[in-house]
Amino acid sequence: MTSGDLPLVAGFQSYWKSNPYLTSHFTGESDTLHPQWVVIDMGTARAVNAIHIQWVNPYAVVYVVQYWVGDNNAMDWDMGPNGMWKAFTSGAVLNGSGGDVRLKLSDEPVTTRFVRVLMSKSSETCDTHGSQDIRNCVGYALQTLSAGTIDAEGKYAIVYPPNGKEPGPGPPPVLQGAGEQEVIAGSEADLAGSFFASSVDPWHQADNLITGGHDQYNGMDNFFTSGLTMGHAALVACAAIYDTPEDCANEVSYIHKRGYPVVGIEVGEECDGKHMTPEDYGAIYIQVADAVHKLTPSAKLGGPIFEGVDKDITLWPDEEGRTSWMERFVDYLKAHGHLKDLAFMSFEHYPFMVNGFTPPNDWASLYLEPGIMKHVLHMWRQDGVPTEVPLIISESGIIAGQSGPGYLGVTGRSIWEVDAFGTFFEQGGTAFYRPAINNGAVGHGLLDPEGGADGGGAYGTPAYNPYSSAHIINFEWLQHEAGANKIFPASADLKDAVGRTVVTSYVVKRPDGNWSLMLINHDLNAAHPVRLIIDDAKHVSHSFMGSVALVQYCNTPAEDKNITIPAAPDGVYALPAGSITVIRGKLR
Repeated sequence: MTSGDLPLVAGFQSYWKSNPYLTSHFTGESDTLHPQWVVIDMGTARAVNAIHIQWVNPYAVVYVVQYWVGDNNAMDWDMGPNGMWKAFTSGAVLNGSGGDVRLKLSDEPVTTRFVRVLMSKSSETCDTHGSQDIRNCVGYALQTLSAGTIDAEGKYAIVYPPNGKEPGPGPPPVLQGAGEQEVIAGSEADLAGSFFASSVDPWHQADNLITGGHDQYNGMDNFFTSGLTMGHAALVACAAIYDTPEDCANEVSYIHKRGYPVVGIEVGEECDGKHMTPEDYGAIYIQVADAVHKLTPSAKLGGPIFEGVDKDITLWPDEEGRTSWMERFVDYLKAHGHLKDLAFMSFEHYPFMVNGFTPPNDWASLYLEPGIMKHVLHMWRQDGVPTEVPLIISESGIIAGQSGPGYLGVTGRSIWEVDAFGTFFEQGGTAFYRPAINNGAVGHGLLDPEGGADGGGAYGTPAYNPYSSAHIINFEWLQHEAGANKIFPASADLKDAVGRTVVTSYVVKRPDGNWSLMLINHDLNAAHPVRLIIDDAKHVSHSFMGSVALVQYCNTPAEDKNITIPAAPDGVYALPAGSITVIRGKLR
């Protein structure tokens, strides 16, 4: 199985099986601590008092059917404690026997948008793959699921899926990722809905192996020898939700034995977007850590690879009323003696993932990034991530997906990135990864040995725009391959009429002894002079002396500069409208 969804499409056969690694045979703890579930999102509130489940092996012996009470979206996982699951009056089954079940849940229909089947004890009867492997015999599996009503005469009528037909015999549909899956049931907007599941079965057969395709682009050897890493240690991903702990362990062992340099191993696949609970992810994470460290004791693991978030990940409250995903995950590792296996905490950063990935197409949104980044980093520490655990952004962008220069233009996107990068390190971040090798903030690079406009040349040799954000950060503000760039806190007191900080500043002392200031003027309509003052530990002020390098990337290309000028005696420098400026030199 490759999905956590149940796309029940009329005329097709559906199937779902939970992850066997979340059962007591692998977790070592009661299955009641890792209940598995399927949620029916009917798209809109509907009257329901019955459910149809066609169980297959292994089936649920103990389960309860619930409905959502609350004004918000139960599957948003950003609603905090403003809703709850409530059992139907006749929704509890304590001695299920599998088979084809049409269960009357209440005498009177309940109007709700979400219905959940929560499973806590398995029959442990083996599926069609046989009893030779315990993974075939644990967890829960079902073939058909629908919500409906039963009248006084015992007649069942389907409410959802809304076409009034349940899946019939036929080939199973191709299942997508374990997030939301729209049911194909008509064009009317009110018919839209989804099925969600707590986990999927990642246990595969040998004939599931995918072969063919662009083999020359595949494989760890090609990745590490292509030049793409530019000689640096890489952050490598390791599947956990859709794969087995053994596969991850073998991947890491192979990389280690080949001697490839690795920063760490990211464990997981955006678990928040897959609606995996922190306790379930924690159980899988521990099994992956044990399997990896058995073969490669020195491996450094981390996660959970959150999607691009700008606030805490929240979900349904646990028995203690806690809704913070990260807090509960950290506590799970701690309670099981495995917090030491969290060598780093990683997350993605796409701050404007709103309204279906459509951000406010407004230059004013650029003022928000420093505050968003500060809040996110502070939030992880509040959730319990130890201060000694490094924070890593493993993927980033102003918005998710193919976000070329159209949104805010190249200059606006560059301003966003230098603010994100500068604030991240100023606030104690450890590593910041971009989604692809590319020309600064323009487009996405391709692993294409033939080069081209996107890839910019052979592996690892992108053709940088000399004024792109990537170039300014890496080659103007910072100094590479010579030692540590030490970052210092900086601030500016220029505010606009609505109280926004107009100029942001980031200061480093480079290995060559030069002080380097990166300054962003967010004002698209006006240039602003700034007076630079650098205080030392004794609060003695210093200014630049001799000559300084001045690099400016502006919204108006004619104003771009890369020159050497005498240091301003009064420390005043002009920042063009909508610009990034780097000033670099020695202090008095």
